Amino acid sequence: MALKNFAFKILNKDKYARLGSIETHRGNIQTPAFMPVGTQATVKACTIDDIKKTGTEIILGNTYHLMIRPGVNRIQRVGGLHQFMNCDLPILTDSGGFQVMSLSKLNKIDREKGAIFNSHIDGKKFYLSPEESIRIQLKLNSDIVMIMDECPKKTNDYDLIKESMNLSLYWAERSKKAFGNNPHKGLFGIIQGGLFKDLRIESLNKLMDIDFDGFAIGGLAVGETQEEMFSVLDDIKDELPVNKPHYLMGVGTPADILGAVKRGIDMFDCVLPTRSGRTGLAFTWNGRVNIKNNKYQNDDRPLDENCKNLSLNKYSKNYLNHLFNTNEILGSMLLTLHNINFYQELMSSIRKNIKNGTFDDFHNKYINKL
Repeated sequence: MALKNFAFKILNKDKYARLGSIETHRGNIQTPAFMPVGTQATVKACTIDDIKKTGTEIILGNTYHLMIRPGVNRIQRVGGLHQFMNCDLPILTDSGGFQVMSLSKLNKIDREKGAIFNSHIDGKKFYLSPEESIRIQLKLNSDIVMIMDECPKKTNDYDLIKESMNLSLYWAERSKKAFGNNPHKGLFGIIQGGLFKDLRIESLNKLMDIDFDGFAIGGLAVGETQEEMFSVLDDIKDELPVNKPHYLMGVGTPADILGAVKRGIDMFDCVLPTRSGRTGLAFTWNGRVNIKNNKYQNDDRPLDENCKNLSLNKYSKNYLNHLFNTNEILGSMLLTLHNINFYQELMSSIRKNIKNGTFDDFHNKYINKL
C-alpha cells in the first residue's frame, strides 16, 4: 500500500485559534497537539502503551542525543526509530541545533561545516552539518523532520541575532536540498530572529520562499518572559501561512500553551510534564500540586478529581506523598503519566472549545489558574 502524503488541513477556527489535522501514513494528529518528549528514544518513566492511553498522537525524538547514544546506525539497522522503541505513533525529530547550544562542552559554529562540538557525555568530537542532520533524521525514519538551525542564546544584540538568523536561513536552503523528495514525510522550517519583529518577519518570509511543510518558531524558551514570548507570536501571527501547521518549539506551561493557541499555534513540545513528574510536581485542573508537601499525608483524595483517566484516580495524594518521600520509582512513574495525561486533556479541551467557538472563555478561565 502506498504511503499517505504528509498533509495539513484546518477544520475550524475561533479567531486565531485553529482546530486542524495533520495527516501522516502512521495516523492523523489532531491539532492543537502536545508532543511528549522522548529524548533518548523513550518518554522517561512511561511505556508507549501508557502514553497512547493518554490520547497522545505524536511524540518527539532528539537527533543530538540519539546520534551520540546509541548511534544512528544501530537504530537504522532495525528499521528506524519506531521499530527501535516499539512505537507506532508518528514521531517528530528535532535537528540537534538547540542541544548543540545548550549541552555541548565545547562547540564552534562554521558556516560551511555546521556545528563542530564535543559530546557532553565523553568529549568525543562530532560534526553536524545541515546535510548530516537531515541524513540522520531520514535514517531514524521520523515522520516530521526539522531543518538544521542555529539557536542563539537570549540577547539584545541585534547584529548578533541577525547574523545568526542569516546563517539559519542559509542552512535552511541546504536542509531543504538534502531532504530531497520525501512526500510522505514533513519538513519544517524554523523561524529565528530573537525578540526583534523585523527579523522574525524577514526570517519567515524567506523560509516561505524556500517552501516547507510546516513552520516552527525557534529561539524561544531560552530565558525570555512569557510576555516577551507572546509578543513575538503577536508580531508574526498575521504573517504565518494559513495552510501550514505552526509549531512553537520547547513550550511550555499550560498557560504558555493557552496563550500561544490564542495566537495561532498548532503544535507544542516540552519536557516540563515529565521532568516535573519525576520531581513531585503535578499539574491539575485546580493548579499545581507539590506532592512532597507534608499536608498531603492525611489527604486520601485522588490527585485530581477532575481527571477523566480513572485509572490515575486509583492513587491517593497520601500514597503518592509516601512514594516520593521514600524515593520509590513508582511515584515518578505515576506522576509523570498523570502530567502527560493532564496535558492531553488540556489539548482535548482546547480543541473542543475551538470547535464550539468558546475558546476565549476557556482561555480566560484557566490562563491564570494552571
